[in-house]
Amino acid sequence: MFNFAASPPAASNFAAQHDFVFYLLCILSLFFTILVAAGVIFFAVRYRAGNKVDRSRPMYENLKIELTLTFVPLLLGLVMFWLGARLFVDMRTPPKDAQEIYVVGKQWMWHIQHSNGIRENNTLHVPVGKPVKLTMISQDVIHAFYIPAFRVQMHVVPGRYTMLWFTATKAGEYHLFCGMYCGTQHSEMGGKVVAMEPAEYAKWLANGGESVASMTMAQAGQRIYGQLGCGNCHAAESTPRAPSLVGIWGSKRVFTDGSSLVADQEYLRESILRPYNHITAGYDQTMPVYEGADIAGDPNNKAAHKLSESDVLDLIAYIQAMGAGDMKSPASSIINKSEAATASSKSDVNDSLSVGAIQANHESPDATPTQRNHSPAVGAIAAEGQGQTR
Repeated sequence: MFNFAASPPAASNFAAQHDFVFYLLCILSLFFTILVAAGVIFFAVRYRAGNKVDRSRPMYENLKIELTLTFVPLLLGLVMFWLGARLFVDMRTPPKDAQEIYVVGKQWMWHIQHSNGIRENNTLHVPVGKPVKLTMISQDVIHAFYIPAFRVQMHVVPGRYTMLWFTATKAGEYHLFCGMYCGTQHSEMGGKVVAMEPAEYAKWLANGGESVASMTMAQAGQRIYGQLGCGNCHAAESTPRAPSLVGIWGSKRVFTDGSSLVADQEYLRESILRPYNHITAGYDQTMPVYEGADIAGDPNNKAAHKLSESDVLDLIAYIQAMGAGDMKSPASSIINKSEAATASSKSDVNDSLSVGAIQANHESPDATPTQRNHSPAVGAIAAEGQGQTR
């Protein structure tokens, strides 16, 4: 009769647990609301002024009633706390084998980066039956990554990484929203999550997201590494100028003030943007500050762009790859290995769309909405030719 769903589809491992807690809370709240309201109405009518009822033996205490009203709500409260706490801990503890995908929130779009180089705008492809961990950060204001069908939501905050994980259980397309007011076009900051069967997802990955082959995050990071001239100081071996970055990932770093940290994503991001906060023991503050620094763009285009959160993630991926396998030094190239495979497709880049309507090698790091029919085309970057003003 009515084409209106009582709740979003349940399509993740958290959906059943979340719905059980939610509906149990609703039922208990409704039950006690009716119980209290019925009691108030009953006693108000029965003992209203002028009504002839026995008032000669008022009850001032009753141990059974007092114990019932004390322990029944207490037990119900403890049960609800246990159910909610268990779900909360599960949602904050991703499996170690979870597939990691990176998300950057920008006004007003979601930029998704897969570790193999596939990038998407406002669309997230995930496999069914495999845990997926999202590492998220905002480039401007506070956002919230919200997938109703998966019953998951997490704030996406500028200046720090937040995490969200889930396992899709049903193939299909599901809504993606920003759950935090983030500006005038907040309501248009949406997209979709595409859950695919494992075989279809593997084929999608192999095809480069149904588009031309693109660089991996580590390859993009190596290119930025060279543009910034990082190898001039950070050589394969530590020198008096700077320590080596080979094998730095996961190692313990000791600083001039005697403190120490493990080289993880947060540390590397801070060291790239604000190196003066953590100076490695034995060295002085000689590294440039890259927070808001310009990096070279297309050699044929004098326009430079800022070091964005996506650039930082690429640099971290490249640094993480140093020392792994055949990546034993910053001089080892991981770009040349893919050039032969991608050379034949470069001529098609300008005339084709990569995932999420991002042009493969012409992504705008600022993600500024373009014009569509003389109005802002929010939520995607249109591949409308190199010469068009963005």
